[in-house]
Amino acid sequence: MLAATIALVLLIGAFHPRFLEAGQLASILNNAAYIGILACGLAFLLAMRELDLSVGSVYALTALACAMLVQEGVNPWLAAALAIVVGGLLGLVNALLIQYAGLPSIVATLATLAMYRGLTLALSEGTQVLGPPLESSFAQVVSAQFLGIPVPGWTLIVVASVLTVVLRATPFGYRVRSIGSNPDAAAFSGIPVGKVRMQAFVLTGVLGGLAGVLTIGYLGAADPNTGTGYELQAIAAAVIGGTSLAGGRATIVGAALGAILLGVVGSGLAYFSVPINWNQFALGAVILGAVSLDSFVRRRRRQSRAAGGLRL
Repeated sequence: MLAATIALVLLIGAFHPRFLEAGQLASILNNAAYIGILACGLAFLLAMRELDLSVGSVYALTALACAMLVQEGVNPWLAAALAIVVGGLLGLVNALLIQYAGLPSIVATLATLAMYRGLTLALSEGTQVLGPPLESSFAQVVSAQFLGIPVPGWTLIVVASVLTVVLRATPFGYRVRSIGSNPDAAAFSGIPVGKVRMQAFVLTGVLGGLAGVLTIGYLGAADPNTGTGYELQAIAAAVIGGTSLAGGRATIVGAALGAILLGVVGSGLAYFSVPINWNQFALGAVILGAVSLDSFVRRRRRQSRAAGGLRL
């Protein structure tokens, strides 16, 4: 994924040298960071054969919550922390619907996608709500750059690094992968499947809240329509990055890189004067190509292992 992203950047830069300017690359990373953070959370769920279609609405609702708290006089840093907590609670609602109402995750989160989006539109009355003032320390920190990388980009790097350790080196990560590989065997071995599932949904909600408060700090206002379609892009980023839809396998860094690759594709289309209406077509083509390649590689690996077993 990293090689593909670098190759695509260089290819576009060969035709449009301005694409390689530091400011342009920083802008791509900044825009991809929000979807990348969502994709990191979805990678955990996909590894468990679960899905959260409400992450785009959680992203919008938490950004609005942060802005409304600031409007009520709450310190922006405290408002951001409370908005992230709201994101976790929204994820918990999803988890409770799945765990205790017995709904499939795709059905439950499809419903909450509409509910959370409707709540965002109702609370904002369909208009933008101003967030922290640009001169506030919160807005200045979020909109700053360090070593040429914007703060949202650094946040994505930190989130991907920490969650990679969580997935690969903690009991929680082991349980997530075990449940995705074989839910019945995981339950039989004593893994609390329901508890782990709820924790994964709460984690996804918290990350949605984190992405939301980064947006409000960077843009300075909450738009009730922001994040529309982000759930599909986040899922695509996770899948493109190497997370298996069949469960049991995920790569957090791959999910983050997948989001960056999608950002490069979107920006590259603009440089080649491709109408924005073709962006969704390009996104679908990238997803189709990545999933097909992943399926081909896994099929070849199974065939190689089977052939090796026959030789033995």
